Amino acid sequence: MRLPIATAAAIGAMLATAAAALPAEKNFSWRPIPLAKAPDPGQSVKDAPASAWRRIDPADLLVMDLKEGGRIVIELAPGFAPVHVANVRAFARAGWWNGSAIYRVQDNYVAQWGNGDAKIALPAGIVARPPAEYDRPLAGLEVRPLGFPDSYAPMVGHAQSWPIGYDRKSGRAWLTHCYASVGVGRDLDPDTGTGGELYAVIGHAPRHLDLNIALVGRVVEGMALLSARPRGTEALGFYKDPAQNIAIASIRLASDMPAAERPNYEELRSGSPAFANYVIGRANRGGDFFKRPAGGVDICNALVPVRKTPP
Repeated sequence: MRLPIATAAAIGAMLATAAAALPAEKNFSWRPIPLAKAPDPGQSVKDAPASAWRRIDPADLLVMDLKEGGRIVIELAPGFAPVHVANVRAFARAGWWNGSAIYRVQDNYVAQWGNGDAKIALPAGIVARPPAEYDRPLAGLEVRPLGFPDSYAPMVGHAQSWPIGYDRKSGRAWLTHCYASVGVGRDLDPDTGTGGELYAVIGHAPRHLDLNIALVGRVVEGMALLSARPRGTEALGFYKDPAQNIAIASIRLASDMPAAERPNYEELRSGSPAFANYVIGRANRGGDFFKRPAGGVDICNALVPVRKTPP
């Protein structure tokens, strides 16, 4: 059974200080912004102009329909794990997941689905042993630094509207395991998983998995259909009785669905002023409820806003 690995090698990086950051990153303050000057994050998203939003390519949307009803939609990240994402698209186009199931729901960790231990032949074109796409070159990414320290990476921020960790010294960047992140279940090294068994994070961000598993996307709709499930009682949250499995009717690419039926979404551009206001607001919430700003925010508490749009 392919699982997200439960332990991770120590990243070994000390917290970066402002003095150690590149000049473009020195401008970010780790001190609280006065409440009167902190923008409301929700209002920043609401007021974002049309130019601040980017349509998500239907070829990057994986649509999972459950037999009992309900839909889960996943945005894929080909810019970070191109071979694994290509496999995921091939699995979807072959109908390989149709009739499969969500068979593992581990409390405060992950929900996992696929064909499990069933001996089902891989579709044509699947790369059986993809490379370890756990990080990618930092070059080519326009990064908006978060501006606050992180326990798992020298620096964190957003690039292409994805939350990332990165290291200027090594020149590498990687997706972070946040709530709703979707990764590839795998066996022990050198296996990296084909993408046939996927999981979504349903609890506190398991950042120890960063750089140890290929992340291929994030859930943009239907998280409750994964996170609000009865927890499996077997080890690692597996369902003891197969009758407990949540049956999957189909998993398709939105681009393969009729235009009138496919879901459509936009995401806030991480390089836009509206996104910058949103992050500042997340770190320094004011208003009638918050009397004291935190003056900081975790990368997984500054997830990129996504909104559904008409066909």
